[in-house]
Amino acid sequence: MGIIKKIRSNFSSAFKKIFKRGRRRRIGIYGPPNAGKTTLANRIVRDFTGDAVGSVSDIPHETRRAHRREGVTIESNSSSVVLDIVDTPGLATKIDFQDFMARGLSEEESRRRAKEATEGVVEAVRWLDDLEGVILVMDSTEDPFTQVNVTVIGNMEARNLPLLIAANKIDLDNSSPSNIKNAFPQHPLVPISALTGDNIDVLYEQIAKHFG
Repeated sequence: MGIIKKIRSNFSSAFKKIFKRGRRRRIGIYGPPNAGKTTLANRIVRDFTGDAVGSVSDIPHETRRAHRREGVTIESNSSSVVLDIVDTPGLATKIDFQDFMARGLSEEESRRRAKEATEGVVEAVRWLDDLEGVILVMDSTEDPFTQVNVTVIGNMEARNLPLLIAANKIDLDNSSPSNIKNAFPQHPLVPISALTGDNIDVLYEQIAKHFG
């Protein structure tokens, strides 16, 4: 009987440890180009694993393929959640190769990037079928009432995906997270700077709480 009790005790202890680590969720990081999606993905992964997800650039659509990092455990206070993070290409309703040329790229390179960016948007939308939640990154220095933001939020609401808005770039003087909150009051929002780390601990707390 003593052996059986010991086995049960060990099993119970192991179960509690697994449960304490939090549930595993596949979470996508979405948003328009240059909102700071990859910067945020890199910060999350670096803070909890020391690794990185992808490269960043001032040129729109630098991320043109989805990048995935599995098994990132986010812990905050007494809550935790294990995330498979998917950093998706920037969503846009129109991609023009001339926009890349205006950034100093050659016509050949611009056309190639525009084609890849368009394919990336399609891939990002397809990923929604496999996700259990979304962190939507918005640039808090921009007008939130864009066709992209409205379309993305409407799509996610139709899929009943849990949604957390990260109002990014609060380190800039013209930042106004309240504009985003007023535009989409039905969803939780955390003002952050993915670049400097401002308020990032609050975001981690909300991620663990919202997706755990």
